[in-house]
Amino acid sequence: QVHLVESGGGLVQAGGSLRLSCAASGSIFSFNAMGWYRQAPGKQRELVASITGGGRTSYADSVKGRFTISRDIAQNTVNLQMNTLKSEDTAVYYCRATDLRKIDSWGQGTQVTVSS
Repeated sequence: QVHLVESGGGLVQAGGSLRLSCAASGSIFSFNAMGWYRQAPGKQRELVASITGGGRTSYADSVKGRFTISRDIAQNTVNLQMNTLKSEDTAVYYCRATDLRKIDSWGQGTQVTVSS
């Protein structure tokens, strides 16, 4: 099973930036897709951004223009650059990887707290 480890979460003021990283035990290019999800207290987990093996990206409407998902070949990570953070971005952020057999793996999550 793939092991995913998120890092980069923390406390930031509204308008600030954070960069999350997801390190995978296997090559990130071996996955059909990888993505970042988030779950706020009392809410369902939602997709924030995803990237396919071919590099195609997609974003939730709420983060378009503010967040950018990317892959770092050298570090073998998938990153989420989050700019102009808002209080409503506060959540636990999870990394998800889907392999070629369409089996999902999840990381343990990293807390992002945006103070207003």
